Amino acid sequence: MINILIAGGVSLMITLLGTRFAIAFLVKRGYGQFIRDDGPTGHHTKRGTPTMGGIIIIIATVLGYFIAHLITWLTRPTAQAAPPTASGLLALGIFVALGMVGFADDWIKISRARSLGLHSKAKLILQGLVAVTFGVLVLLFPNDRGLTPASNHISFLRDIPWLELPLWGAVIWIVFVVASWSNAVNLTDGLDGLATGAAALVFASYAIINIWQYNQSCLWGDAGPQCYEVRDPYDLAVVSLALAGACFGFLWWNSSPAKIFMGDTGSLSIGGAFAALSILTRTELLMMVVAGLFLVITMSVVLQVGYFKCTNGKRLFKMAPLQHHFELLGWAEVTIVVRFWIISGLCAAIGLGLFYGEWMIGR
Repeated sequence: MINILIAGGVSLMITLLGTRFAIAFLVKRGYGQFIRDDGPTGHHTKRGTPTMGGIIIIIATVLGYFIAHLITWLTRPTAQAAPPTASGLLALGIFVALGMVGFADDWIKISRARSLGLHSKAKLILQGLVAVTFGVLVLLFPNDRGLTPASNHISFLRDIPWLELPLWGAVIWIVFVVASWSNAVNLTDGLDGLATGAAALVFASYAIINIWQYNQSCLWGDAGPQCYEVRDPYDLAVVSLALAGACFGFLWWNSSPAKIFMGDTGSLSIGGAFAALSILTRTELLMMVVAGLFLVITMSVVLQVGYFKCTNGKRLFKMAPLQHHFELLGWAEVTIVVRFWIISGLCAAIGLGLFYGEWMIGR
């Protein structure tokens, strides 16, 4: 348990204390955000705010994870110190890789002084390559019990036995999950602190889920019939709390009025972490509940586009994603963010309730 808390504490302190230096560095070099002209007019005041802050979240998370393992290795007998696992490293791998795709997108926006970065096709191809690589790797590396980091089943609270996929089908499913969540977080990141605060709640929830899976792992003889066949739940808890701490510390600087934006560097990497945690804990469909706010915001865009095409130009919302609809209704930005955080907290609580309830009922 100690390295889970260390990971969260270290990543929290790095973003909380280190982001101010990143802001000064970015401001000195003029690395500011460009605002689209077709967005809400109130956002024009944010032009020039430092962006690419997601790199701080990435650095904090990775350092938090490895420092936690290093400290426990130095302070506990080697036999008791849990080393990094395949699941933990793969989760961090896709988190960093998608962050680099986002960084390329942010860098093009800054270097070319425009609000559009990578071409949509290039961005999709890069995301696809990362997702395919991840999808193949998570079906490798079995442990001594034959468990791989991911399975070839679609899962809700655990693997659904009758939804087993062939190997190629499992990879396609994983690619779909990665693409969906990376773009969902990207769409949600439109108001100061909205995506960062909601993501912290999701990651904290998954830390609880991972700890519970570890305590009720099928590795333990007394775990009972409702035990969990997950390869590395404890190490995934370390990753989850490192992510939660990094987002929570960054929120100090990202809340309204934001001193820094995380940009696509942060949103794509966080979305990749959502996907990785859901896949590696075998709870892909449960993530749709825990991260329900992100799902609702994404669906608002899908509905807006579909309604626009079906009605020859009419709009279902004043603007999509959904948070901008409420802006145009006259809601204050802080009001929208806080209320959406509340919705995110309710979604996380419902997801945790479903997870625990299923275990209780099945005992």
